[in-house]
Amino acid sequence: MMFWYDHDVSGWGWFAMSAGMILFWALIITVVVLLIRALNSPHEHTHTPLAPAPTPEDILRERLARGEIDEEEYWRRLNALHHGPLTKT
Repeated sequence: MMFWYDHDVSGWGWFAMSAGMILFWALIITVVVLLIRALNSPHEHTHTPLAPAPTPEDILRERLARGEIDEEEYWRRLNALHHGPLTKT
């Protein structure tokens, strides 16, 4: 004769099974949430174009704005950029 009721799960067994089930579902939900976030987030590896390099005119304007050169120097250098250097005769 077999004693099926003799191997009953005690109170600690029920607690361990309940905690295990809660941890299992927490793990499943965490994996699903992380997977959804990973699929919906913009990819960091996409190539984003960098800002274009400043033109010589931009650099001159910045130097004038910072006070590195005065207005006369700005116009002289801007003229040299557009028409070539002034030659002394």
